[in-house]
Amino acid sequence: MGKFKQPYAVTHRHDLHSVFINACKSNNLIALETNRTVEEFEQDDTEVTLILQSGERIRGRALIGCDGMWSKIRDKIVGDGKPLASGHIAYRAVLKRDEVPEDLWSPDVILWAGPRTHLVHYPLRRGEIFNLVAVFHSKRYVEGWNAEADAGELWAHFNGQRPEVMRMLERIDTWRMWVLCDREPVKEWSKGRVVLLGDAAHPMLQYLAQGACMATEDAASIADKVAASPEDLPAAFRAYAQERYLRTARVQIMARVYGDFYHARGPAAELRNQMLKVRTPEQSYESISWLYGGM
Repeated sequence: MGKFKQPYAVTHRHDLHSVFINACKSNNLIALETNRTVEEFEQDDTEVTLILQSGERIRGRALIGCDGMWSKIRDKIVGDGKPLASGHIAYRAVLKRDEVPEDLWSPDVILWAGPRTHLVHYPLRRGEIFNLVAVFHSKRYVEGWNAEADAGELWAHFNGQRPEVMRMLERIDTWRMWVLCDREPVKEWSKGRVVLLGDAAHPMLQYLAQGACMATEDAASIADKVAASPEDLPAAFRAYAQERYLRTARVQIMARVYGDFYHARGPAAELRNQMLKVRTPEQSYESISWLYGGM
């Protein structure tokens, strides 16, 4: 990458989660609890009370709502209703190394862009497995991110595409799917002793592959701000949101733009090709340095 030293890497979601979970387990100040569904919260000048679905009430000095795209904490902080469905659906599947056609194997992240469709694939876990994500336009809506997928719908949208794409897709027997959603960027993420983080604060489409990255940056930022102002958590939360909202808004907006670029057809596709084919690799790296250059 020449003078552009920021690396691009991909990792399995489970492996990334394991890093964070193991860090929590090694800290005796952290209690990990599962199957505890949050319904509501209340706060006053000194504490926050979390109300669970079971009726149990848990009190603490502050609440960080990192409960994702359909955040119940966001409802009371922002109150902007349901996420916005993009009209795009993602199908995902995993192949073993020996299931990938030898001539299509690559250590790189490869994207095949087509009219209102694209396929991206790349190896994970030192090449042991091969991840595929196929995206196409559809008005279908299913809440969540792990629904069983209809292979027939996939084939209907990818029919007639490049043979490399079709050969890769035909290796898959079972697909999982999720409907791609995001929200409009907002500036205010905190209210008193309650603050949002990650997708709860700034859900974004996956076209820049930055959801987990932005959440991790959020965590680093909020840790710094709380360390600098431990006795005034509302002020620390405001400072964190102020530091982060423009960067994450840019990612949210540009992810939409990249989705339009990937799926362009007709004159829009011709314009995209004209714009991109004259770029040198260095110019391409420079154009995205705002993202990979750090927080």
